[in-house]
Amino acid sequence: MRIVTINGLVIAFIAGFCFMSPLSARADDDGLGVWAVDPLVKVFRDARPDLGGGEASADAARGEHATFQIVVRADEPIKELRAQLGPLKLESDPKITLGGASVRFVGYVPVDKPMQLPSKDQLRKPPADFPDPLLERQSIDVPAVAAQPIWITLAVPADARPGLYRGTARVSGKIAGGERSATVNISLHVFNVTVGRARLWNTNWFDMNWRHMKIAPKPDSSEYWALLRRYARRMAEYRQNVARISPLQLAEFGVAPDGTLTIDFSRFDKWVEIFIEEGVIGRIEGGHLGGRSAGWTSPFVLNIREISDGKIVARRVAPDSPEAKRFCAVFLPALRDHLREKGWLKQYMQHIADEPIGANIPSYRGMARLVRKHAPELRIVEAVHVKDLTGAVDVWVPQLNYLHRDFSFYKDRRRAGDEVWFYTCIFPQGEYANRFIEQPLLKTRLLHWINYRYGLTGYLHWGYNRWTEKDPFLHTIRPHGGPPYLPAGDAWIVYPGSDGPLASIRLEAMRDGIADHELLSMLAERDAAAAERLAAKHVLDFDRYDGDVRQFRSTRRELLSLLAK
Repeated sequence: MRIVTINGLVIAFIAGFCFMSPLSARADDDGLGVWAVDPLVKVFRDARPDLGGGEASADAARGEHATFQIVVRADEPIKELRAQLGPLKLESDPKITLGGASVRFVGYVPVDKPMQLPSKDQLRKPPADFPDPLLERQSIDVPAVAAQPIWITLAVPADARPGLYRGTARVSGKIAGGERSATVNISLHVFNVTVGRARLWNTNWFDMNWRHMKIAPKPDSSEYWALLRRYARRMAEYRQNVARISPLQLAEFGVAPDGTLTIDFSRFDKWVEIFIEEGVIGRIEGGHLGGRSAGWTSPFVLNIREISDGKIVARRVAPDSPEAKRFCAVFLPALRDHLREKGWLKQYMQHIADEPIGANIPSYRGMARLVRKHAPELRIVEAVHVKDLTGAVDVWVPQLNYLHRDFSFYKDRRRAGDEVWFYTCIFPQGEYANRFIEQPLLKTRLLHWINYRYGLTGYLHWGYNRWTEKDPFLHTIRPHGGPPYLPAGDAWIVYPGSDGPLASIRLEAMRDGIADHELLSMLAERDAAAAERLAAKHVLDFDRYDGDVRQFRSTRRELLSLLAK
């Protein structure tokens, strides 16, 4: 990163892109440099301050989050760096305040290898350390001549009084044994617009994963359920409204006195109820019924339970086998009836097998026929690589590059009454938007502008917290059987805290992009041409975007202003 000052603006040149943000810094004592950077700009350790006037500013609707980024640097080590934001006071009536902001330190993680097909806007060529996790600490030590970003997030209440709010952020720390401090002016323009729950469906697949945490709950213990609730709460906080929960994996199967199969959905119910109570569901994504029998091109097989010698055994069988037909004739109607009894049937979608390609279409269709026969009320949702599944899928989730290639087909499916979402994972790479750590943060936020621009109703990603045995703060590249490794940021977007998930700056960008989608949708109800014009400013095509952060802020301000009229 190279930072210069022109006419009171900080201009950061990163991998050919120019990002501008108002500069705000004041040092109360010599030796501590503090300045503000737009939170859509990733600040590297070697960033240098340019002290000057100004303030850290943000625009927000009621019901969303306002974010500020302050950067601290000193020529000597800083011990116990701390930061706090006082209440923001309404300029026209100082008795009215906004408070309760979270103040977190941005952590750095190593990226050892680049994406297999790096983009032209790659921020730095790995190996390099990149900013990503948001550390929830009271203080942090900062090495000499190293920049330390501080991330401030304020949830704007839905009933906040519109207007301009002002306040001050204060940072302090020990340098050469003496206390040093500095302040930064903060301003927030709250528009007379309220954004509520998202209409865009958004899911990140997660595991009950507590590797690298300080806790190790036993299954079904009170701590296990408390951790699950913390996961759900964090997802809801970041506008996730779909949860992948598997009735097949969570159900308890038994043997009745007459030798028939029994099914108890109580554990599945407890999972769903927690996610409803915490505000995620929304929708329930039923986990996959099967998967590949061997390699990538192999046929799909169904996961079943059957009785053998009076005991329940799990097997994987072909969808046209007698065992598959027998199991589905019991399990699928029981699931449908249970969902109906609980009032969840309309919210439920069923996965069959992940990412079907041409070679396994016949086996996929065989499994879909079983669902259609025994529980036709269940909608089938799938992440797909191919379009030759008409009649077998109700909610299509193509990978972004396949959506681009076959968009005319997916528009036809939408006109026919099917839903169309999209997903990203290891791919697409190159110039496509994704959530890889080495990409600009704006590219992650624009994923949901793509959703709006092309009339898509959902987004899916497989990697919420797929941490491995290696520490995710030290190892961001994950081995994989297809490409030799998963790019940094693909397998997780949260990090392990002491007893739950820590957010990342990418997760913050995801949440804000979902709010953007809702605001664009609200404007479209009033003026579709204006909403389309604004979205097209930054999503030029499926794989072409305007990455100018300053222009993005201007567009979003215009969006809020149009809605506020």
